[in-house]
Amino acid sequence: MLGIRQNLDFKREKRDWFRLALQLRGSVISGIWLRLLVCVAFGYFISLLYNRGYPVYISVLSGLVPSLVLGLLLVFRTNTAYERYWEGRKCWGSIVNSANNIASQIWVAVKEKEPEDREEKKAFVRLLVAFAIATKLHLRLQPPDRELERFLTPQQFEALQRLNSPPLQIIFLIRHYLQKQHSRDCINSEQLTAIFKLLDSLVDSLGACERILKTPIPLAYTIHLKQLLILYCLALPFQMVKDLGLWTGLVVGAISFAVFGIEEIGIEIENPFGYDPNDLPLDAVCSNLERNIEDLLTLG
Repeated sequence: MLGIRQNLDFKREKRDWFRLALQLRGSVISGIWLRLLVCVAFGYFISLLYNRGYPVYISVLSGLVPSLVLGLLLVFRTNTAYERYWEGRKCWGSIVNSANNIASQIWVAVKEKEPEDREEKKAFVRLLVAFAIATKLHLRLQPPDRELERFLTPQQFEALQRLNSPPLQIIFLIRHYLQKQHSRDCINSEQLTAIFKLLDSLVDSLGACERILKTPIPLAYTIHLKQLLILYCLALPFQMVKDLGLWTGLVVGAISFAVFGIEEIGIEIENPFGYDPNDLPLDAVCSNLERNIEDLLTLG
């Protein structure tokens, strides 16, 4: 379902190009409009001073910092932020694939010796959905909530609320269930080892997501980049006012929109696990995984 929706989004982007170009939701305008107004106002102020005869035109500023700004911003900032975004997407793709594989293997491999075994097996297969939801909440720095509670017993949910990493506790519960089934001869050693390897891949993906979350862009770089941006945008009116006159403010605003917008995109996607329109659709990913597993539980 998620793949079909993404394909429809690509088709809509081609069809509604101009509408998307003017769309505010999902754009960075809401995050940079105040900076743009400051730059436009400053540019207009410089143009008024020039018209009154003040010597504000300084041509030497034309080569002051553009290469530094474009080099640091466009190459490092944008590429680094997108790499973090794409790595997060690959980690969540791995979580979904591993969870589907584990669910199918448990559903087929674990034998049912008692009438209640089937319901117990369903409950532990659904814990894979709980793992995805717990991971989503963990990456958003949120405690376990009602969305997660419906997959757990009251005792399990209460235990999760006291732990630093609820997703790891869910992995432990699944491992404990599988080990118990192995001791009952409901699953053989080869099958148990194969499922444990897939559980290890879930833990690896969780660790990779935590690495993205807990490794921000270095503060010194962020501060220096913002200082360069301010210097660049405030220097523009002095070098343009002679040729543009009262149009200086609008042109400075357009250029500032470009550079501030690129920086804001980098800020928005460097942590891809939040609620911003451009973050990963983790709610949809978890819902899609739940549908896949519920479909599996209707088989056999």
